Amino acid sequence: MTVALRWAALDSWNIARRDVLRWVANPTRVLAELGFSACFVLLFGYVFGSGMTVPGGGDYLEFLMPGLFAQFTAFGVGATMQEIASDAERGITDRFRSLPISPVAVVAGRAMADMLNSIAGLAITIGVGLAVGWSWHGGTADALAALGLLLLLRFAFLWIGILLGLIAPSADAVNALWMLLFPITMLTSAFVAPELMPGWLGFLAEWNPLSSTITATRELFDNPGVPAEGGSWVVDHALALAVVWPVVLVAVFLPLAVWRFQRLSR
Repeated sequence: MTVALRWAALDSWNIARRDVLRWVANPTRVLAELGFSACFVLLFGYVFGSGMTVPGGGDYLEFLMPGLFAQFTAFGVGATMQEIASDAERGITDRFRSLPISPVAVVAGRAMADMLNSIAGLAITIGVGLAVGWSWHGGTADALAALGLLLLLRFAFLWIGILLGLIAPSADAVNALWMLLFPITMLTSAFVAPELMPGWLGFLAEWNPLSSTITATRELFDNPGVPAEGGSWVVDHALALAVVWPVVLVAVFLPLAVWRFQRLSR
């Protein structure tokens, strides 16, 4: 059993290493993430930010940045879907399945590679935030806990991406699936507090799993946007929900992704 796990881990790392080497050989994706992060910060922080109100007061840029960290974490699901669907369409996934490697290595390797890419992407986004004046005011342990919650959210979303990438009939169809997911990643508390939205819209935004992570990271970073007391139930329990939501998503979508991979016949 121990030997089998060791070989499964080695096979998974070899699959992940392939993707990491591809990113190193083609830094366009890193440059695109840097440009995308900078555009979002400039657009929402400076163009729209002048008209935004932070409940309870505070600098809008400090309110915005934890929301953008969670947004970019969720946006990674699109890249996961694209890579999975592209490998399946080009026959690379079938080639991996024909090799004498652990049957879980292909999926686990993709998850490992995407987590490494997400850590790099999050570092880039934080660097952009620091460059424009954002900062955290809590302790180092709280800041590290906030980063851990963001990566936990990404780990949950990547299994959604793997499942949808395996379901997509082609790499081109991924764009249509991504457009269906895009509103879910935007209907959050990232840009505007839910209490400032129309009632039904604010309810949906508040219960979006991303909003729990956003509120929890704002609290841990000691950035504005967290009611001192007397918020709604979901806001008052944001820290706990920032753990519970990703765990639930992983419990649902990881088995579905593995099930779909085992029945892949393209």
